[in-house]
Amino acid sequence: MFKKNLFILIAFFSWPIAAQQITCSPADKQAFENKTIAIDGLLENDFGKTMVAIGKTFMGTPYVAKTLEVGDIETLVINLHGLDCTTFVENVLAFGKLLKEGQGDFDDFTQALETIRYKDGKLEGYASRLHYFSEWIANNEKKGLLKDITSEIGGMEITKDINFMSTHRDLYPFLKDDANFKKIQASENYLNDQSICVLPQDKIESNEHLIQSGDIIALATSINGLDVTHTGIATREKDGRIHLLHASTGSMEVEVTELPLSDYLKKVKKNTGIMVARPNP
Repeated sequence: MFKKNLFILIAFFSWPIAAQQITCSPADKQAFENKTIAIDGLLENDFGKTMVAIGKTFMGTPYVAKTLEVGDIETLVINLHGLDCTTFVENVLAFGKLLKEGQGDFDDFTQALETIRYKDGKLEGYASRLHYFSEWIANNEKKGLLKDITSEIGGMEITKDINFMSTHRDLYPFLKDDANFKKIQASENYLNDQSICVLPQDKIESNEHLIQSGDIIALATSINGLDVTHTGIATREKDGRIHLLHASTGSMEVEVTELPLSDYLKKVKKNTGIMVARPNP
C-alpha cells in the first residue's frame, strides 16, 4: 500500500510534457487553478497594465531562492508558492500571455513558461535555461515576446566579461557535471561578444517618464562577471512615480517598493543602472 501511494505521489510531482519533464506539487497545480480565477477579467487594452494587475495578485508570496535547482536533471519547475525575482517575472509574463491568447489550461501555461524560460523556447538540459538576464531579455526579444527599449530611453552600450557562473562553479550544483559546465562556458563566451545597453543610475529619474507600467526592469551591477542582480516590473503608483513590483530579498516577499525606482536603486549596493524591456501587446 505504501509503495502504491508513493508511486501516485511521484506521478503528481513529475511527468513528461512534450518529451520534457515537469516538476510540480499538487499544491502548485491547485495554485495554478486558483490563479486563473484570480486573474480572470484583468486583461486590458494596455498590456502593461495587465502585467501589473497580474503581478499584484502575487503580493505577499514569499521570496524563495533557487526554486529551480531541483533534482538531478533540469526540469520545468512550477512553483507558485515561492518565487525569486526571475521566476516572479516569468510567471507574470506567462499568465499575461495566457490571458492575451484566451488560453487557460495547465498545458498552455507550462508551454508558455517553457517558451519564456529557455533558449529559443526549448528545454534541452540545464544549459538551455536563460541564466543571465541580459540573455533572457535578448532571447525573449528574438521570440517576439518583448522589446529591449533601454537604448530608446537614454541607455548606453557597455561591454563586460560575463563569467560569474563558471568562476563560481561551486555555487551551482548542476555545474558539477562537466558537460553542463562546458555548455555554460560556451554561453558566457557568446555573451562576451555581445554588448548590452544600460540606462545609468544617475539618468533614471530624468528618463522615468519614458518607462511605462508593465515594463520589465533588470538591475545592472558592477559585480565582476555578472550582468544583472535583480529584476521586477515597473508600476506607476499614485504618487505618479515609477516604483518596482518585485520579489524582494529585503521583505522576503512580493511587494511594491515604498520608494520610487530611482531612489530605491541608490540604496542597492553596486547597482550601475537598469535594463528595460517592454512586453509586446
